[in-house]
Order: sequence, then structure tokens, then C-alpha cells
Amino acid sequence: MAEDSSEPSKGAPAMRPVPSLPRRLAEPTPVVLTGTLCWLLASAVFGILGWTGDGVNVHFWTCVVGTALGLLGYGVFRWQRAASRRGSRGAWRGLAGLDG
Repeated sequence: MAEDSSEPSKGAPAMRPVPSLPRRLAEPTPVVLTGTLCWLLASAVFGILGWTGDGVNVHFWTCVVGTALGLLGYGVFRWQRAASRRGSRGAWRGLAGLDG
């Protein structure tokens, strides 16, 4: 006797749709700004320690570059989002509803 192919197999679980994240959890702006602020605070700490000690070292410059890259990345992120909102052809689309 042949099995009915319309029934789901008992070995494979049924796939449920995955709900999307709430907007406040999917929003990258707070994460990017918090990380950049942490780099800025660390560069201030290492700058003060270098100013009162033997001079600045690689830790200070690493934090300065981290701050600069965070600001640059945030600028590119905002630029892409603005391009997507105005409907530019080359802009990213479909970023979990954040570009509309």
C-alpha cells in the first residue's frame, strides 16, 4: 500500500514563519552611536593617561582610529538610508523595513 504524498512526513518538522524583530531592536543607529561613543571615551582616557605619563601610545591611536571609522561608517549608513528613502536607483532596499 502506497503512502499518501499529501500528508507531511513525520520526520520533518513543520516550518513556522519567523516573526520580524521589533523596530527598536532592528534599528542600527543606537548600536553604531554607542560603539563610537565608547571609542571616543577610551581615546579620551588613553589621551589623558598619555598626557600625564610618557606620552600617547598605540592604545590611544587605536581608539582615535576607531572613533573616526565609527563616524565615517555612520555617515555612510545615513547617506545610504537617505538615498533609499528618496528612491535612488543604486540605494539598498529591503533593510527590514528601516529604509521606508
